[in-house]
Amino acid sequence: MKKTPDHYSSSTKLYSWHYALGQSVRLPDGEVGLSASNHRNREDSWFKSLFVRKVDPRKDAHSHLLTKNEESNLYKIQFHNVKPECLDAYNQLCEETLPSIHNDKYYPCELVGTWNTWYGEQDQAVHMWRYRGGYPALTEVMSKLRQNKEFMKYREERGKMLLSRRNQLLLEFSFWNEPIPRKGPNIYELRSYQLRPGTMIEWGNYWARAIGYRQHNSEAVGGFFSQIGNLYMVHHLWAYKDLEAREATRNAAWQHEGWDEVVYYTVPLIQHMDSRIMIPMKASPLQ
Repeated sequence: MKKTPDHYSSSTKLYSWHYALGQSVRLPDGEVGLSASNHRNREDSWFKSLFVRKVDPRKDAHSHLLTKNEESNLYKIQFHNVKPECLDAYNQLCEETLPSIHNDKYYPCELVGTWNTWYGEQDQAVHMWRYRGGYPALTEVMSKLRQNKEFMKYREERGKMLLSRRNQLLLEFSFWNEPIPRKGPNIYELRSYQLRPGTMIEWGNYWARAIGYRQHNSEAVGGFFSQIGNLYMVHHLWAYKDLEAREATRNAAWQHEGWDEVVYYTVPLIQHMDSRIMIPMKASPLQ
């Protein structure tokens, strides 16, 4: 496995630093680094070989390399921060309106799941939709909803209950299962990772192997990456019977050879991460 600069040993980093400054340094094995002033013709190429990552030219977008192209599913995730005093009324409004769109064949979309955040941001609702057919399906649904008087009334009432809202358009990783309806009761964890720009392919390469360590209890629900909204954002959705089962399942992953290596190499790719524990609403296909 080719090592990146983050993974070089401390002695190698120390040696390269003093070498660049034209100094000598004694390495742990007793060798003495040569002064850079004696090797000016080779300094630039040697130094760059350590710290410049070579990128193979590609003709495909990263999204085409990571997703299930043949299915062309597009997902939308919505985060609604609700006024605390309005949360019950908001949930009831969603349960009355969202299933009708999900069940109507006139709309090429499906409600994947709808939740309230239990641990994380309080008084928050999270909805996830799937559009079979990609962007054309999304455009068709948005156009039809604007003509739907019931939905427009729902949006008007919903707006009075919200403090803020945001959404993202997502694609699903090819190596994750497609989220399908699930019987409950379960709790769900949405783990969101803001990656360093340019590291999505590397993340995908590691998790294509790592997902095998996390499917023994059928906890893996879906894995997605952003296309529009916050870019280089990854969402992993997990299901557990309860918090105790979550802890036991996550601890068990460390007993599998290779899991520690995946964690070691993916942590440096992350700029920020967040975890939400969510409870399904009554209308959610994921219970």
